[in-house]
Amino acid sequence: MKMMIVGAGRGLGRALLEGLGKPGDTLIGVSRKQPSDLALAPGIDLQWVDADLAKPTAAVAQIADRAPADLDVLIYNVGIWEEHAFSEHYAFLDDSDESITRLVEVNITATLLLLKRLVPKLLGAPRPQLILTGSTSALRQSGRPEVAFGASKFALNGMADALREGFRDDNLAVTVLQLGYLNTDDSLNTPLAQAAASGERRQVPVHDVVTMVDALLRLSGASFVRELILPAIGDERF
Repeated sequence: MKMMIVGAGRGLGRALLEGLGKPGDTLIGVSRKQPSDLALAPGIDLQWVDADLAKPTAAVAQIADRAPADLDVLIYNVGIWEEHAFSEHYAFLDDSDESITRLVEVNITATLLLLKRLVPKLLGAPRPQLILTGSTSALRQSGRPEVAFGASKFALNGMADALREGFRDDNLAVTVLQLGYLNTDDSLNTPLAQAAASGERRQVPVHDVVTMVDALLRLSGASFVRELILPAIGDERF
């Protein structure tokens, strides 16, 4: 299996890189810089593309140029948010025009441009899969006030819907992970029980996301998961 993970340098993306794959698989990580201390399973061929999606045009060209000719799975795990998002200090009217523009460029423009170039590399696979990291902020009545971030994640849902229809005859499976608050401080090296406890039931351990994505990769070609909603059990919004 050849799998590319965009946004693999840290946090959830790194956990997916370290937690997925089997001996003989090829994993292609994409981030601004490759971490020096990755812990991969034995027998995995790791490739890396250094690219900064805050500069969409240059980054997309770099990634497309260095990506393999064919892929089985593409996991797109990119997204930034407002400076004071998810805190009591957030105020939409205080966000600068420049910061909103940058968020849109990274979360929407870069996503569209890169998917345009990478989706064709999936279409020849026996079971092509595209997995997009969304957010529970993209759900109706999510209870979150972050305007630009929420809008960008709603846009991701629109991309997913359109891609499903546009490539249905190619059997492209498109899944959106609608994730709640994540505990990205505890890596996969942290015992699951400890990672779950540190979030006080209000944060999802990255371990759980890796488990669910691993399950997606094991499905037959006869089905797919359209949307996976994974909030913390203590999240009062759900």
